[in-house]
Amino acid sequence: MYESKNQPLLPVRHFTNRLLLHVLWAILILLATLMVGVAAYLLLEPISWHDALLNSALIIGGLGPYILPESMGGKLFFAAYSMFVGLVFIATLGVILAPLAHRILHKFHLDEPDD
Repeated sequence: MYESKNQPLLPVRHFTNRLLLHVLWAILILLATLMVGVAAYLLLEPISWHDALLNSALIIGGLGPYILPESMGGKLFFAAYSMFVGLVFIATLGVILAPLAHRILHKFHLDEPDD
């Protein structure tokens, strides 16, 4: 997917498209995570879909739930879900920063002489 160190630097237009594609993937990952939280709230807690959406979005945003879960299953699931969301944050950050890091490292290696 990325160019090797023997290839020239990607033009800015193509790099921008690559970066936008990575941002799109990160958004899809976050939406999938949001839907998991909404589905779990609807199955485990007696709340409406818009409250489930709000609570899941607040957990993903790092603020915590607006309405605390009342059932034992809800409490256990959302404890695990909150830890999972932390991993999703790190993963989406990696997905977005990967093309930037690759471009910087690739640019550094362009000046090296061939071995």
